[in-house]
Amino acid sequence: MYHQIGEKSTDDLMVSLDNLERQFKYLKDKNYTSKFFSEINIPTRNSIILTFDDGYKNNFDYLPSLLEKYNLKAVIFIPTKFIQEGYKDYPMMTFEDIRTLDPNYFEIALHTHAHENLRTLTPEEIEKDLETNMQILNDHHIRYKKVLAYPYGKYPKKGEDKKKLFFTLKKLGINFAVRIGNRVNYYPSKKYELCRIDIKGDDSIEKFKLKLIFGKLKLF
Repeated sequence: MYHQIGEKSTDDLMVSLDNLERQFKYLKDKNYTSKFFSEINIPTRNSIILTFDDGYKNNFDYLPSLLEKYNLKAVIFIPTKFIQEGYKDYPMMTFEDIRTLDPNYFEIALHTHAHENLRTLTPEEIEKDLETNMQILNDHHIRYKKVLAYPYGKYPKKGEDKKKLFFTLKKLGINFAVRIGNRVNYYPSKKYELCRIDIKGDDSIEKFKLKLIFGKLKLF
């Protein structure tokens, strides 16, 4: 999982362009097959799904050429309120930018509308927020997959709250939901608790290689 791309890494959420290219080259050299969530049922060796959160403008500026160069695919999770109103002082993609991304290299998915911690919301609030997320994308004629990235990786993990959340996701036709799990996940798995490995901005290529095999290690 990635967030922003920059000329150089300035914090954990921003991977430098040089680091990202080294990581993409490694995936290509090691014959990893990147895929979309819509292709998750297609068996391939060394499969990987590359994901980017939030719809930052630097993703639009840098990703297309890199994905094409290394013949990789990426999924971008879009919180529609960020696109409408912005987020802090970060430049964000426009709906036009998102709509013009090449579908051969990009798949768009859901990151809720308001990007709020789902642990703090009722099932009714979650349902309304996700319906807004999807409706806005529909209104802007953006094709997307019903796959959800939990904001901040947070969601109710126990008891009735968890059951109600999963019931709501099923009701809305959500096919998969992903969290920050920091361990390698194999499909098939629990479809609303798929784990993602969090790639930090300053991860060396050696650390990147280990994370692909083991996920997050305590030595990190």
